[in-house]
Amino acid sequence: MAKTPLSTAPADAAVPVAADTVDALAHVHVVCAEPSIANHFLAELRDKEVQKDSLRFRRNLQRLGEIIAYRISAHLSYTEQTIQTPLAETRGKLLHDFPILATVLRAGLPFHQGFLNYFDQSPSAFVAAYRIEGTAQVQVQVDYLSAPSLDERVLILADPMLATGKSLVQTYRAMLRFGTPRQVHIAAVIASPEGLAYVAREIPEASLWVAAIDERLNEHAYIVPGLGDAGDLSYGSKL
Repeated sequence: MAKTPLSTAPADAAVPVAADTVDALAHVHVVCAEPSIANHFLAELRDKEVQKDSLRFRRNLQRLGEIIAYRISAHLSYTEQTIQTPLAETRGKLLHDFPILATVLRAGLPFHQGFLNYFDQSPSAFVAAYRIEGTAQVQVQVDYLSAPSLDERVLILADPMLATGKSLVQTYRAMLRFGTPRQVHIAAVIASPEGLAYVAREIPEASLWVAAIDERLNEHAYIVPGLGDAGDLSYGSKL
């Protein structure tokens, strides 16, 4: 029996850059804007020779997930508590509640694992979303979604590539059937200016985190210079 899709919406056709793009991008946290080891991991992700090692590619996605998770952690709430060491009592700041980590299958899995390495007590949500090819207008279909209650929780939605942003917005809207989060963070490794501006307009409550903002989308709505297909590079090509 064929599955009934949860939702279907126009996806990754090129999105014109609106006049407010510059203002929207001013509120994006760009991790690789300054020199750090994150720049090294990103450079290896892009390198077509390094990409031949899928284990290394997945590990670099994971490492960037860890770095962005650490950056986001500075914007979460903490509770000061008494901690008993082997020698004496002291005070420590503990995370008030662990965020819900959500990602899009399958390309998002290594990136998601990086966040899970740091937020190790977080529940996870997973979304299956894919392009429907062969139609006059490319569509994105969301036909599987598993999530805990999002009500009054912190949500981190992570997807390695943010091209037009339409599939990510559609994914987020589908997730709202599980409740309304009190705080939303959207994380990507590489994003286009057009996609970031679209997401900023459509999900104004979200904080946006990326490793890098690339130059543009091409006529096929691929990010340039980008890095290729993150799912295929992580797990092998698909039919």
